[in-house]
Amino acid sequence: MAHHPAIQPGGTALVTGGASGIGHAAAGLLASAGMNIVLVDTDRDRLGPAAEAMRAAGAADVATRPTDMSDRGAVETMAAEVTDAFGGVDVLMLNAGIQPGSAMFGPFDRWRATIDVNFYGILHGIQAFVPAMVARNTPGAVIATGSKQGITTPPGDPAYNVSKSAVKTMTEALAHELRNSENPAVTAHLLIPGFVFTGLTARGRSDKPDGAWTSAQTAQFMMERLAEGDFYILCPDNDVDRALDEKRMAWAMGDIIENRPPLSRWHPDHADAFSRFVAGES
Repeated sequence: MAHHPAIQPGGTALVTGGASGIGHAAAGLLASAGMNIVLVDTDRDRLGPAAEAMRAAGAADVATRPTDMSDRGAVETMAAEVTDAFGGVDVLMLNAGIQPGSAMFGPFDRWRATIDVNFYGILHGIQAFVPAMVARNTPGAVIATGSKQGITTPPGDPAYNVSKSAVKTMTEALAHELRNSENPAVTAHLLIPGFVFTGLTARGRSDKPDGAWTSAQTAQFMMERLAEGDFYILCPDNDVDRALDEKRMAWAMGDIIENRPPLSRWHPDHADAFSRFVAGES
């Protein structure tokens, strides 16, 4: 299988939220390519077994760092430790995220926690690692985990949507910055998962819903699209293919262009028009 140029035996990949879910699955594929793996997570109990899984997958070396990515000082300390141990990072996957749930007029603490982890956690990682990645003058890859909810912004969890919308905008800005830097071989990518069955989405379920992909499927798709150089890594799932995603996203942008009400897909005066649009009738 072809890889992004940054994915090489002996290189170093750091994955936040790496003890479980998509991060763990992606780290396993990077380990199987012979990379050094640094797993970053707040779940100390899972980090040990996750590290053993990376060794079994073929990692050259494995390290764990229990770190809260919303804590700027802790991230900077962790970055210094990783640089001392491995000389730098070649693949930076900023994947840690939370979804405690929110409401427009709900508790502020949930808003703050969601944005601190999902947005500032990624910003902290970018600022702590990426300048040094550029300065190394070697290929590098920065992957930020976004969400379709940050693009179509469905009602129900506004804090999460806001955080993931911000990640999209920031990662787009990062891609522009990198391609105009002294080392354009460091590239940025936005992972946009579909419905993936993880601890974040399980909501008390023990069995994977038929419509969901596994973390392994999502990580494999990510690796394939990285090799092709995609910035927007838009993942399908067992319920929604790319064609439907494209129509949903086009409709969302159309709210601005056509001067429809926001979130018109869920508006009673426009829901039928959206259904016809998806069916190709208009």
